[in-house]
Amino acid sequence: MNLSQSPKLSVHPIMAESFAIIDRELGPHSFAPDAYAIVRRVIHATADFEFSELLHFSPGAIASSIAALRAGVPIVVDVEMLERAVASTVARTFGNPLLSAISRADAAEPGKTRTETGLLRCFAEYPHGLYAIGNAPSALKALCTATITSSERPAAIVGAPVGFVGVVAAKQLLAQTPVPQIRIDGRKGGTPAAAAILNALLVLAYESVRSG
Repeated sequence: MNLSQSPKLSVHPIMAESFAIIDRELGPHSFAPDAYAIVRRVIHATADFEFSELLHFSPGAIASSIAALRAGVPIVVDVEMLERAVASTVARTFGNPLLSAISRADAAEPGKTRTETGLLRCFAEYPHGLYAIGNAPSALKALCTATITSSERPAAIVGAPVGFVGVVAAKQLLAQTPVPQIRIDGRKGGTPAAAAILNALLVLAYESVRSG
């Protein structure tokens, strides 16, 4: 399929109206256009303007993510809920292989969670994939540790687990890695936020092909 000649991804009128409301309420900001497209999607998905302060983009993270998506790299997510939340956009854009870590492990290995177990298996098979964590801090921590100790690096990591136990520590570990990353600092995050980030990246990548 020639994506440069494909139709533009449509924005539902309700979403367009919601974006306009977000633009008005957020007001002036310093985000670059691509970063703001992601921030706005996250706010739209969560109705939480605090994400405009919590989202962190490492230098080159958006560009690296877009390049990886355009190249068709596998997208690895932590749980099936996140997989389902982005499957439609993946299908309408580049058709990247889409895997959930938890589905790669029928049981947890000793001392690990099931999601952590599956994610490490995914990293061993697809070390250059695009990774997104929206629920399991143990999986994010394991991915960061594997990245630090390996010569292989993911194309980018979306680090957005939510919760109280191990969440902040996992995100702090991610911040110390040299991997391109889009990170939600603090306790907040979750599947809606992680899906919004991935969907925004897919749209940005798709539109960049169409615009030449």
